[in-house]
Amino acid sequence: MRDPRLTEQQNPNSVRIDRLDPLGIVDLINAEDRTVPDAVARERESIARAIELAERAFRAGGRLIYVGAGTSGRLGVLDAAEMPPTYGTDPEMVQGIIAGGYEALVRAQEGAEDHPEDGARAVDEREVGPRDFVLGIATSGTTPFVHGALARARERGAATGFLLCTPPSPELRAAHDVVIAPLVGPEVITGSTRMKAGTATKLVLNTITTGAMVRLGKVYGNLMVDLQVTCEKLQDRGERILCELLGLERPQAAELLACAGGHVKTALVMGRLGVDRDEAARCLDEAGGVVARVIGELEE
Repeated sequence: MRDPRLTEQQNPNSVRIDRLDPLGIVDLINAEDRTVPDAVARERESIARAIELAERAFRAGGRLIYVGAGTSGRLGVLDAAEMPPTYGTDPEMVQGIIAGGYEALVRAQEGAEDHPEDGARAVDEREVGPRDFVLGIATSGTTPFVHGALARARERGAATGFLLCTPPSPELRAAHDVVIAPLVGPEVITGSTRMKAGTATKLVLNTITTGAMVRLGKVYGNLMVDLQVTCEKLQDRGERILCELLGLERPQAAELLACAGGHVKTALVMGRLGVDRDEAARCLDEAGGVVARVIGELEE
């Protein structure tokens, strides 16, 4: 019997992939991959809704929590892990729950996804509540761990969403605040959802968190100004931003950044307004963290 899930169906374009030379394999996979952005674009309104839910959670002091298994879980954990170094967020602000725990990040724990009660327990352990937004990721749409986690999150009053790559049922849409379903079609290798479905998932998660961070004022123009200098790469980036926006030389930018405690956004306000660190922080706090409200729009 044919599996009704789109992610488990056989791709007619790749039934002879085992007969191709390496270049032919590359060309075939690339041709399939080029369809992914269009599938994501068709979900633009749902993705925008997810950004709104994430922003609402953050402004209320809540969290964005991803829940997934296998590739989906790893991508959620990855997106969460990238927020603190990129935008200077508290590590608790965006979190990833993966079936099987952190061991599953480096070694498959396939059976871990079969138990909805484990998903519910993970949500309880994080004390999910009404201020949070919990986004389940299951490209097949059927992962019990994810469904169990989302059911418990709803019971605890959280907003919930579901990201999948197969047509969602009316019941699934009715159950959640948002459902995102980029239909990328059958995989080149049947059921290997780390490929097109994984790529679509990465694109969607990137857009949700990036959009929410922009809305929170962590970007000035298109510059990542709300970053904390924690390594040489970020030190260099922070100095270059200050040099460009304030017309400083490198030594001046480095000194200003040090006075701001390594926080680029604070240093920018200090340099533009000629105030100390505490006053810059106060101005930013009153402006909801939005730099443009303090020093004006970035000139083109």
